Amino acid sequence: MKKRPIRSGTEDSGGGGEVSDLDGGPAVYKTTADTFIIMNERPVDDISMEFFYKPHTITLLAVSIVSVMYFAFVRNEGDLHENIWAGILCVVFFFLIISVLAFPNGPFTRPHPAVWRMLFGISVLYLLLLQFFMFQNYKTIMGIIYWIDPKLQEFHINMEKEYGVNCSDVTAERIWSHVDVFAWGHFLGWMFKAILIRHMGILWTISVMWEITEVAFAHLLPNFIECWWDALILDVILCNGFGIWCGLKICKILEMREYKWTSIKDISTTTGKIKRAVLQFTPESWTHVRWLDPKSTYMRFAAVCQLVIFWQVTELNTFFLKHIFEMPPDHPIVIIRLIFIGLFVAPSVRQYYIYVTDTRCKRVGTQCWVYGAIMVSEAILCIKNGKELFERTQAINIVVWLIVQVLMSILFVYGCVLWHRFIESPLTNSNKSSSHAAKRAAAEIRDSAVLRGDSKADLSRKHANKPQKDE
Repeated sequence: MKKRPIRSGTEDSGGGGEVSDLDGGPAVYKTTADTFIIMNERPVDDISMEFFYKPHTITLLAVSIVSVMYFAFVRNEGDLHENIWAGILCVVFFFLIISVLAFPNGPFTRPHPAVWRMLFGISVLYLLLLQFFMFQNYKTIMGIIYWIDPKLQEFHINMEKEYGVNCSDVTAERIWSHVDVFAWGHFLGWMFKAILIRHMGILWTISVMWEITEVAFAHLLPNFIECWWDALILDVILCNGFGIWCGLKICKILEMREYKWTSIKDISTTTGKIKRAVLQFTPESWTHVRWLDPKSTYMRFAAVCQLVIFWQVTELNTFFLKHIFEMPPDHPIVIIRLIFIGLFVAPSVRQYYIYVTDTRCKRVGTQCWVYGAIMVSEAILCIKNGKELFERTQAINIVVWLIVQVLMSILFVYGCVLWHRFIESPLTNSNKSSSHAAKRAAAEIRDSAVLRGDSKADLSRKHANKPQKDE
């Protein structure tokens, strides 16, 4: 009987586990192609509900055609606006169906590979939309945005509004007044980043360098101007620091959890079945990640530095897009984009981690590739349509920012390497030595007992009857 290969690794982003067979034998996925398959289209292990994982292509095709025919014939076609929207939704609907049938699910299988295939399809659609916008002028793009939401015609960025005023007035009430919904969003965002990256050194590097980025671009984006206490206390310490701590704490809890999944068919109680269904939306397994180690190559070191810089570009895109195309921070388009960017980044970071740390992987995953194209396309779109804004660019600020980004990335990442080499590695080796010494001592006692023919009961009895020395 042919054994299905399983992978003992993480279900979520990050974590490079080992590959083993069902009986714990030698690894199955050893070639470059097999490693890429695990990263790009991971198979589902231990299927218990066959119905949800069998192909239903003919049924899906029939249901799709019948549904489209029904809505095409019964809906009212008198409104041009509604007709265009219906056509767009139909195109997206069929594209997502094709995504389920043809696209890879990436490194994740929970809650179902189809979810990640559709997400990959949405990322491709968003990339195509960015390519379309890249060949339109600013007026045409704003016309499309106004067609989607006419209320945006009444909103304009107030460039005269002052930020970061009266910084000498530091009171508890004023600091607390800045803890609004955006502060909570900031905190949750950093907790999500910590769960994705899972490396305190890299996270703090991104955090500190983002504050430097805000200072460098404050002359272009007025809302980047902050008081020192706002940047230091609220941003770096509370939102960033506490978010990083909570995210890494969640990772530690998930690492220590024992993952033994029972088929829902083997659970007798209704409560147990519901609980198992809910747990389907949690990671299948979780492993500690290791972005850097004492023997990291120069390419691995450069790849981690590159990750830090790319993260700054991603964050900048968010602020420049809503500033150039004039949208309020709480607009649904802004929020939906943030949610989907976060979902695109999750498998992208996982694929990037495998590409950086696994020497058998020779190419980057498709979701990571698409997200890289999205990031660059957004940056080009901002530069192309923000000519008036960038005319006020202080070139010295941008040059200094680029130099600082590169130098700080190298400095912080190299500091992480030194930490792994001189602090973490000796501690790990010491713990391993203690563990090996304890195992060796236990083995010697067991072997001596075997040579004498003693059983466990004899050993316990002898130990209990052994006379104690007088005090």
